[in-house]
Amino acid sequence: MVEHAPSPETRAGGRPESADPETETAAGAPPGRQRLADRVRLGLEREIVTGDLAPGMRLDEVRLAERYQVSRTPVREALMQLAASGLVEMRPRQGALVAAIGTYQLAEMFEVMSELEALCARLAARRMTPRERNELAALHEACRPCLESGEADGYYEMNLRFHEAIYAGSHNAFLEQETRKIRRRVSPYRRMQLHRPGRLADSHAEHGRVVEAIRAGDQELAGSLMKEHVAIQSGTFVDFLASVGELPDQRAAGSPEPREPRRQAR
Repeated sequence: MVEHAPSPETRAGGRPESADPETETAAGAPPGRQRLADRVRLGLEREIVTGDLAPGMRLDEVRLAERYQVSRTPVREALMQLAASGLVEMRPRQGALVAAIGTYQLAEMFEVMSELEALCARLAARRMTPRERNELAALHEACRPCLESGEADGYYEMNLRFHEAIYAGSHNAFLEQETRKIRRRVSPYRRMQLHRPGRLADSHAEHGRVVEAIRAGDQELAGSLMKEHVAIQSGTFVDFLASVGELPDQRAAGSPEPREPRRQAR
C-alpha cells in the first residue's frame, strides 16, 4: 500500500510551487531575455567554480553587459540567480562580489546534501504512486540522448528534473524545500563534475540503480544508493577539487580541523 502525505505540488490558492532559478524562468521575464540571462549565468558560473573569477572579485554590470553583448537587465537577472545559489554576494554600495566558498565549507554542504537526498529517496521508495515511479523511470531514460552525445550541460538539465522528481516523490513539502535550498548552493559544482571524463556514464548508471530500488519499494537501498551518488569523499573528492581548481579554506573561527575522509567500502 502506498503511503503518502498530501501532495506538495501545489500551495495555498492552488498555485504550483515555484521552482528554483535553475529550472524556471524569472517571474514575468520574456523567454528571449531569460535565455540571455541563462547564458550570462552559465558563463559566470563556470568561471567562478573554476577559479577564473576569484573570491571577492567585483562583478560590474556594465562591463559584463559589454562582454556578453547584452543589456544590463539580463546581467542583473543572472547575478540575482547566482546570489540565490550562494556563488555571488550582493553588498550595499559595492554591488555583486564573487562569494568565497572554501573547500571545507563545500565538503560540509555536500555532506548535508547527501543526507537530505538520501532521505528523499527513502521516502520516495515508500510513498511514490505507481504513476510517479513510472515518470521517474521515464526521466531516467530521457537523460540517455545527452549521455550518448556527450552533452554535459544538457544532461545536467535532465538530471535536475530527475532529482526534483525524487524530492517531490517524498511527499514531504518541507523536506523538498530544504533540499532544493542546499542543492542551489552546490549545484554549480555538481554541474562541473559532469565534465570529468566518464562521469556522465557513471551518473546515469547510478541513477538507474536508484530507480530500481525506488520502484521495488526498497527504502534502505534507495537511500544508501542516493547518498553514495551525491556524496563527495576520498578519491572522488580529490578528483572533484582538481576539476574545479583550488578553493580557499574558509573555515569559521573555532571550527574543528577537517578529518581525513574515510574510503567507503565498495
